[in-house]
Amino acid sequence: MSNLMLVLIVLGLGAVGFVLGRSRAMSVAGGDRRKLHSLPVYYAAHVGLNTIVPALLLLFGWMIVQPMIINSSVSGMIPASAIEEGGNLSLLMSDVRRVAEGLDIAVTQGAMTVSEATNLSADADNVRDKLAAVGVALGSDVTTDTLHAAQRYRAMAATGNLWKSIVAIGAALIGMAVALRLTAVAFRARNVVERGILMVLIAAASIAVLTTLGIVLSLIFNTVEFFQLYPASDFFFSLSWNPSFSGRGGGSELGILPLLWGTLYISFIALLVAVPIGLFAAIYLSEYASNPVRSFAKPLLELLAGIPTIVYGLFALLTVGPMLVSVFGDNGALGVGWMQGGTAVMTAGLVMGIMLIPFVSSLSDDIINAVPQSMRDGSLGLGATHSETVRQVILPAALPGIVGAILLAASRAIGETMIVVLGAGAAARLSMNPFDAMTTVTAKIVSQLTGDSDFASPEALVAFALGITLFVITLGLNVIALFIVRKYREQYE
Repeated sequence: MSNLMLVLIVLGLGAVGFVLGRSRAMSVAGGDRRKLHSLPVYYAAHVGLNTIVPALLLLFGWMIVQPMIINSSVSGMIPASAIEEGGNLSLLMSDVRRVAEGLDIAVTQGAMTVSEATNLSADADNVRDKLAAVGVALGSDVTTDTLHAAQRYRAMAATGNLWKSIVAIGAALIGMAVALRLTAVAFRARNVVERGILMVLIAAASIAVLTTLGIVLSLIFNTVEFFQLYPASDFFFSLSWNPSFSGRGGGSELGILPLLWGTLYISFIALLVAVPIGLFAAIYLSEYASNPVRSFAKPLLELLAGIPTIVYGLFALLTVGPMLVSVFGDNGALGVGWMQGGTAVMTAGLVMGIMLIPFVSSLSDDIINAVPQSMRDGSLGLGATHSETVRQVILPAALPGIVGAILLAASRAIGETMIVVLGAGAAARLSMNPFDAMTTVTAKIVSQLTGDSDFASPEALVAFALGITLFVITLGLNVIALFIVRKYREQYE
């Protein structure tokens, strides 16, 4: 039985428990709801929750524990010689799982009988041919050891799924029976249900925190493993990025400084484009534009934030890059020869700046509108013009919030990937020329984790070190921005 079907059965039992709970409450009250401590719907909800929640918790825990137990048991069947030849136990276990899934598919489609799928003396080559006939792609040849491990995996998974269904449905029925038995006139169903709902809300709020914690811990653990293979001093202070996938990283140079330089350079150009345009647009929309113009222009401007970044990347690659080459290339209009190809820091920076305009504009507009009207009236009452009021009163008052908006836009720019991959190139270099091709931290994270790289090598693990470095930088910018914005809001609310 699939997990989805099992969840639907549990939810159906919960609905039945809800109806039975209300009926039971009215029955013990003799049909007079005034005798009950709580409304009948609380008794019904109590039975429904006791039916659903324990069963789903057991199902969720079972789904986590069962694969761990099966993998631990089946991995012991793989001989050490196969691990030495394959090079990685996880890759061999992936083949085992694919073969086990293929056996299920073959049995379902009639290509194999159940006895053939479970026969320990089955020929491995014959099994591989039958799996290929039903469209199962395998990473390597099906050896006898892999086949036996897959048969054991399939048997244990089938047994575990059967017991999972029995335990989940049994827990739902037991929970329903206990809740119906507790239903009485004096039972405080409302208090119990509200405490249960509170626990559900706390669990939902904890998911985001636990997810963030899990991401950070995974980065930390893999980064520690990377620094055990590669010196931290070379990573943080080396001026060269030259990964070599031969010799398990022995000849690699994995210095982050060229990548940080490219990241900051592109982000700086993007902010040079986004901050003036976004800030001037915010000033116009908040101080000068009429209501019809504002109601039309502001949503239209914010549409830029909804365009996928891959579209911006294609725009940089196909439009902005060739346009810059036609001006600054060897045969360009200026004939200066500064730009050799369409991918460059300037290409990615200009397009990224366009993408960041709505971030700066929208946040700055909200900040400017939050400045008290009394400050405007006081300035105008003293004889200042509208432009003088904007320059000398409104902007200084809104400056902390505007700085926070710029920092948030900067953190967004630092974490951008697709525009950089398509518009800036893949060269890791330290150069002041904005028309040279460079790359960023995010682009290299993608490239290092793409392909058939060995995750035990420094070239793959370096992606986690790059990731946690970028995480710390963007987290610092966000904290500073939120601190500035919060201080500003406390001053004017």
